Amino acid sequence: MSDSSFPPRTATVERATTETEVSVDLTVDGDGTYDVDTGVGFFDHMLELFAKHGGLDLTVRCEGDLAVGEHHSVEDVAIGLGRALRQALGDKTRIARYGHAYVPMDDALARAVIDLSGRSYCRMEAAFDRDRVGDLATEMVEHVWRSVAEHARCNLHLTVLRGHNDHHKIEALFKAAARALRAAARRSPDRAEVASTKGTL
Repeated sequence: MSDSSFPPRTATVERATTETEVSVDLTVDGDGTYDVDTGVGFFDHMLELFAKHGGLDLTVRCEGDLAVGEHHSVEDVAIGLGRALRQALGDKTRIARYGHAYVPMDDALARAVIDLSGRSYCRMEAAFDRDRVGDLATEMVEHVWRSVAEHARCNLHLTVLRGHNDHHKIEALFKAAARALRAAARRSPDRAEVASTKGTL
């Protein structure tokens, strides 16, 4: 039995505040199709390649207060994505739990290591020379992953090992995170329980 023989894991999350209205539709066991519109072009691009390289089907919509900046829109989409991942993964029976990936992007090289542990922790090591890439503040990159890790309840370690171009560094991070998640979420028929001596994740 292959992973595709299991029932698909899906979730829909909606979040409305005085600052944003966000909806996230996610299928973990997808084929990398996406339809993303957050109002922040560079962030859309990162979410699209996250879906493609993670094998996720992802639809995201956000109406936010972009007149005051992209912070609220980006943060709330990241929260929605984290919650959707947590819901879609369910009780995590049969998953590998751990995943890692190295991804090069021209001059940049990034590493992502994930544990779908049920506990939240994020550490990112990356230095950026520019304040912004496109319409996204580079300070928001770590904020995205902290929000995803907190609401997905996973451990996530992200590192830019080398690179000069900030666009390439950020893109490598998103691709590495996608591929690490794909590995960690993969299910096996030989793994009848959760991958923990506690019996739960």
